[in-house]
Amino acid sequence: MTIDRDVAEVSDLDRDAEVLEEQFSGPPPRTRETDRFHVDIPRPRRGAAARWQDGLNTRALVHDLVAVGLGVGLGYFLRFDRAVEVDLLEPRGGLYVLLSVVLVEAWVLALGLAGSRRPEVLGSGREEYVRAARASLALFGLVAVICFLAKFDLARSYVAVTLPVGLVLVLLGRWLLQRRLHEMRRRGECRRRTVLAGSHEAVRDLGRRIERAHHAGFEVIGVCVRGGPGTPSPVDGVPVLGEVGQAADVAASVDADVVAVTAHEEATPASLKQLAWDLEPTGAKLVVVPGLADVAAPRLVVTPLDGVPVLQVSHPGYTGLQHVAKRAFDVVGSLTILTVALLPLVICAVLVKATSRGPVFFTQQRVGLNGELFTLYKFRSMRQGAEAELVAALGGEVGAFYKPRDDPRVTAVGRVLRKYSIDEFPQLLNVLKGDMSLVGPRPQIADEVRHYDDMWKRRLFVKPGMTGLWQVSGRNDLPVDQSVRLDLYYVENWSLLGDVGILLRTAREVVMPSGAY
Repeated sequence: MTIDRDVAEVSDLDRDAEVLEEQFSGPPPRTRETDRFHVDIPRPRRGAAARWQDGLNTRALVHDLVAVGLGVGLGYFLRFDRAVEVDLLEPRGGLYVLLSVVLVEAWVLALGLAGSRRPEVLGSGREEYVRAARASLALFGLVAVICFLAKFDLARSYVAVTLPVGLVLVLLGRWLLQRRLHEMRRRGECRRRTVLAGSHEAVRDLGRRIERAHHAGFEVIGVCVRGGPGTPSPVDGVPVLGEVGQAADVAASVDADVVAVTAHEEATPASLKQLAWDLEPTGAKLVVVPGLADVAAPRLVVTPLDGVPVLQVSHPGYTGLQHVAKRAFDVVGSLTILTVALLPLVICAVLVKATSRGPVFFTQQRVGLNGELFTLYKFRSMRQGAEAELVAALGGEVGAFYKPRDDPRVTAVGRVLRKYSIDEFPQLLNVLKGDMSLVGPRPQIADEVRHYDDMWKRRLFVKPGMTGLWQVSGRNDLPVDQSVRLDLYYVENWSLLGDVGILLRTAREVVMPSGAY
């Protein structure tokens, strides 16, 4: 009996071994559909902003294609005789036709690769122009290297026409597109639904900046601050929709396009990374606003530090080679303006002398660079003795940036001179003397400077100017705090290219004045 039982157990083991061998040697068993491993990865949604952003990108692409095509075509036709018979192997004909076609395609592609057509860049102004110019110059640099290595003698006159004309047309097209976009945003179109998250004070400041910069296209629809719903909102007319940590859920519930995070106690690298992950399914973009006010992009450098982006801020450039260039620019510019406008200025001087008693020029002590006094020149626009009348009327105290709107002391000719800023032109002499610059904060009298606090005193770190950032941004119609903010922004972030832009905007203000009295 025992032997039979042992034999039966051995037979069972043999059968089990055969089954196992068959399973491992044969095809793998079919897996049921319900047994498959599956990870549900939600696809980011496309919000309402995606539709107008796609249309904007398409218009920018068309603008670039037309501008580049015109620039390359003009370069070809100006370089080569149109009577030449086009032969594919003739360098003066067909080969340059093929080169022109390839150049157009490569140029448009380069503008896209540089990010100049990205939705967040289009309409931004300086950043958009810089990316377009950088892409164009890099492309032609690459073309030069390829031609050198291939020993191909690319016609210099062809490049001399194609590059500047094409680049100017590209920038002009972007400017026109920007003007159209800003106009649409003024009408409430093409805006990104935005949720602000952060501390009460930081959210309040960001909300005010967004309101002033309506052309940026942010539409604040809600805020997330400590305390959540029921807490007084730091932004007028905008509800509190949740806590800071609930920003992703709030963005999904209100179909937001952007979540802008400002400084707050819980803003750690880990929390920001988690918020970025949580926003991916919603399609909303994360915008991190650093706690740095009025610092321009060229002064900011982002570098990685163990996986964390570090924002480095360079010191403002108050001295050095740039200021040597600025001085040369001032001298050449003031001499050019004086040469062109000499006859009209002489006529203005005659009118001032003939229509009211007193000297042609008004002189006054103003505070300049580092608090030093200098004598400022203007065409006299008031009756003689007007300055003493103002001091007497105010009891000897003159507030900072004080300028009455309807000043009875202004003469009839002076009112016209002030409206078109012609009374300021004699300050070109101050520029030549080195007391002033063409662009900078406007110089003020000592009684006004006495009201400066430590922040306002930074206006004295650079030479005062004939025109400045606040003069082309509303002039006397702006409140005092905003005027000071614009002056300080210029002092902290000035550049020679920025000076050129302000001068061009000043020329427009002279022709179409606003806020001048």
